[in-house]
Formats: sequence, structure tokens, C-alpha cells
Amino acid sequence: MPTVRNITEADIDIICDHRRRMFLDAGTDKTRLDVMGQPFREWLAPHLLNKTYFGFIVETGAEVIASIGLMAIDWPPHPEHPNEGHRGYVLNLFVKPQHRGLGITKNLMDKADNEFLKRGISFSILHPTVKAKPIYESLGWKTSGEMTKKLQ
Repeated sequence: MPTVRNITEADIDIICDHRRRMFLDAGTDKTRLDVMGQPFREWLAPHLLNKTYFGFIVETGAEVIASIGLMAIDWPPHPEHPNEGHRGYVLNLFVKPQHRGLGITKNLMDKADNEFLKRGISFSILHPTVKAKPIYESLGWKTSGEMTKKLQ
């Protein structure tokens, strides 16, 4: 039976590996991930230390089979959260392929919801891969009108 625990600073290698594998599963070019690897690790380390990046690890015995990252991001009050100056952000959710379809994603998303509520956050966002979008929709997530632009 899988167990769930809080992420700690010691999990940096797991988080980096799961993030990379998540993007590979989504079809991201390996070369781009190679470039991102070290900068992400350097960004993540202090965020794990000061607990502004938090989340959960799922284990079966000694094997880590899944993880989810969470952040509380500063955001001005908005019609969706008119009394709150922050949003929850879900990122880096990864479940090893052989453990998919067992309810682990739902369990992690429920834990994320509860963690955000515990922290006084009632509105959260995520940026799903095309492959994962139906899973999130089945959990009640709605598509928003966000757009992106890469500046050079």
C-alpha cells in the first residue's frame, strides 16, 4: 500500500528527476530539458529550504512512485478570489507509468486541495500537459483564458 509524506529538502534529486520525466512524457525535446536541468535545481534548492516549494511524495516501500509540487504564489485579489492576495499553484505532478490508473493522481490532488485550504488558499491553478488535461477535468478543473508569450 503506498504511503504519502511531505516533501523535504532531501528530495531535490527526486523532484528534479520527476520534473524531467514529466516533460519527457509530454514530448518536450530532451535538449531543452538538458538546458533547464541545472537552473531548475538552483532555483529549487532555496525554495525547498524556505518551504515556499512544498508538496508530497508517494512511496511503496523504498520506491518513490509519484510526487507533486505546490506553491503559494502572490497574486492580487481577483473576481475568483476577491479576498485573497494569493493563489495555489500545482506543478511537477508525476506518477511512474507502471503506477498510473490507480488513483494516485486523484489522491495527490486531494492532498493539494487540503494543503492549500489549510494555508488559507481557496483558489488554485495549474498548467496541464495536453495528455493530462482530461485527468484534471475529471477532477473538476476548468480551462481558463490564460495566454503566454515568450519574450526575447
